[in-house]
Amino acid sequence: MAQLGRFISAFLTDFGAFCRFVCVALAGFFFGVRTWARWWRVAPQLYRIGSTSIPVLILTGAFIGAVLALESFNGFASIGQQNRIGGVISISIVKQIGPVLAAVMLAGRVGCSLAAELGSMRVTEQLDAMSVMAADPVRVLVVPRVLACVAMIPALTIVSNAFGIFGGWVVSTQLYNANPIQYWEFTESMLTWFDVFNGLVKSVFFGLAIGLIACYKGFHCKPGAAGVGAATTAAFVTSFVAIIILNLVLAKVLNDIDLIRTSGG
Repeated sequence: MAQLGRFISAFLTDFGAFCRFVCVALAGFFFGVRTWARWWRVAPQLYRIGSTSIPVLILTGAFIGAVLALESFNGFASIGQQNRIGGVISISIVKQIGPVLAAVMLAGRVGCSLAAELGSMRVTEQLDAMSVMAADPVRVLVVPRVLACVAMIPALTIVSNAFGIFGGWVVSTQLYNANPIQYWEFTESMLTWFDVFNGLVKSVFFGLAIGLIACYKGFHCKPGAAGVGAATTAAFVTSFVAIIILNLVLAKVLNDIDLIRTSGG
């Protein structure tokens, strides 16, 4: 019981510190525009987080779509509905797999990098030096990185979705000889604008969570190389858990909104 109590106490303390960090970051975003809104601070983060992540998302998205087609085609063919597989794959990717896949890749590739970078700056006392020189490290370092995560992950999600659907098309039509025209026709008929909106809304929340968690772990890094490594690992694990929880909550909320929308209120 004593160990459980210490765990709960440490968790609540850490969560409180994170909430405070989030409030400071939001204040820096709204009241520090003249500090962080410089192209040389935002543009490199947009390129680093967005453009350099495109190749890996193209690869993983295409293979996820291909695997979905491989696993589900025979089941659809057994009931004579193999040409409808395009719509099912598209909805699965756009609403769930695409946003989560892009977020997990961002957490692993970018979140760990942000935590390691800021953690190294903490260990080498660069963050303290910035504070001494009256330069707010949250406004200068955190806000541009979080903003880049939020801005770029919807675009990365679209890339992942597009190549996931294309990967499913390749396997369904080239390997299993499904009708290529009907694949796209059923995709168009079954996929609605709200499905696309659903996935993009999720991606924005995922990007915000990843950016804030990674920067928080880096800012509160313990001394030494081991501390940087621990912060990097914690950033990915915590981001992954946050993605799973947010996906569940947002799926429920957005599905309820869709139900109200389709039923006419």
